[in-house]
Amino acid sequence: MDSCEPRPPEFNESSEAYTLFCRGAEFLDGGHPAQASLYLSRALNLEPGKNSIREALARAEFALGRYEHAAQLFEEIVETAPVNDYAHYALARCLRLLGRREEARAHLRLARALHPACETYGRRLDGVD
Repeated sequence: MDSCEPRPPEFNESSEAYTLFCRGAEFLDGGHPAQASLYLSRALNLEPGKNSIREALARAEFALGRYEHAAQLFEEIVETAPVNDYAHYALARCLRLLGRREEARAHLRLARALHPACETYGRRLDGVD
């Protein structure tokens, strides 16, 4: 699987957290980030160690313009999974919008180094490249 694509969840399909995650992901994919954020926040409260939930919630928060919270969530992913190229890329995007361009540049470079074949990471990110 190309790591530019969303990753599947890593928890029990019969759990309440999984159900909430799936519902939140449906809202996110359907262009309803506010509803997604509600479900995904609840799922993360039940399974605080799951980066799959954290990533989806961060994406919803980013879509809502809550860049500080999205950056915090992506930073947590990077701390626990430093080779997660997507988290580095998404964090770079958040940091850029928060005016933290040098930090953004470092994470963008890491994403590119971790997955050089990903065309998305190779595209110019204004103010960072």
